[in-house]
Amino acid sequence: METVVAVLMILICFNFVMKQTYHKLVSVVILSIVAALFTGLIWPFAIEQSKTQITDWLADKQLMLNISVILTVEVVIQMAFCMVAARLITDCPLKKSYIWMYRFLRWFPGVLIFPVLFSCLVYLIFSFPGKSFSMIAWLMAAGVLVLIPLGSRIVYWLLPEKELRLEIFFLTNALTAILGIIATVNGRTAVAGISYIDWSALFAVIALILLGLILGFLWYKKGRKTR
Repeated sequence: METVVAVLMILICFNFVMKQTYHKLVSVVILSIVAALFTGLIWPFAIEQSKTQITDWLADKQLMLNISVILTVEVVIQMAFCMVAARLITDCPLKKSYIWMYRFLRWFPGVLIFPVLFSCLVYLIFSFPGKSFSMIAWLMAAGVLVLIPLGSRIVYWLLPEKELRLEIFFLTNALTAILGIIATVNGRTAVAGISYIDWSALFAVIALILLGLILGFLWYKKGRKTR
């Protein structure tokens, strides 16, 4: 489970850096300063943690399910950014609502990067016992301040095509969602199994699916007529 959580944290960091490739350098520097200040100022809370407490958190079913909700919301927002950006590239002109939506989604950096930075700081403090806690925190903050802009520029240099970056960003977020389910469920099912079929609920789900298909088809036909 710890390996899955570590891979999940790496994916969150990669997604954060990948998102910065859609910003100008000034914007990336501002976000890097915010992340660095968070890292440098959070050390009084980081020293209060312990390995036993972190293990208890990972074993807490309710806490992990709550984290899975936050993870799902963030992944959905990032995937929505990919779809809106793809439409912005392929379709022109677009309504102003799509443009404002794209700007909002582009400026959403993600909130999970902050728990990841906090976890990394706790790990560093445990790795260097006897050293100044504030010095470790601010050294890590300096590394964050440099690595985020540098990483975003390296990714932009390796993947200059915007469409390719969108595809990779979409896929890595999908992988993040899958690993998040594995890590947060922690080997347990979120609901208890049942031995009977609730036919009314089944027919209600089928009706909702059919209604969605019909509405989507009508919306598609209306869009083709307006074009």
